[in-house]
Amino acid sequence: MDEPVVKKQDKLITMLKNPGERDEGGGGDDSDSTDDEQCDAEAWDKLSRSFRQAQSVLDQNRALIQQVNENHQSKIPDNLVKNVALIGQLNGNISKVLSIYSDLSIDFSNIVQRRRGRRATTVSTEDGKD
Repeated sequence: MDEPVVKKQDKLITMLKNPGERDEGGGGDDSDSTDDEQCDAEAWDKLSRSFRQAQSVLDQNRALIQQVNENHQSKIPDNLVKNVALIGQLNGNISKVLSIYSDLSIDFSNIVQRRRGRRATTVSTEDGKD
């Protein structure tokens, strides 16, 4: 069930680690390359931190779900009452994961837009040299 997500994450990570494999341009000067590498490093850092953060919360959820299941199976009234708080905590954690991925999406989009903006500026500058 989690495998497709992991494969997508691995593909994205590979693309960020090996940006030359997807570049179609070819030209450009050293400052463009340095800017691109800095942008790639920033994106890689943001992705890594966000995925680790999300995974940590998801691991907490796994433990909470196990506890809820154990409490439910015990059928002890006090344990069933505890499940209300545990389920509330699960709900809060789901909101955290949503927020982490939302922030990641916005940050990653901004990084890509900055990179595209630099490339567009470089291309228009090179076109003006002729």
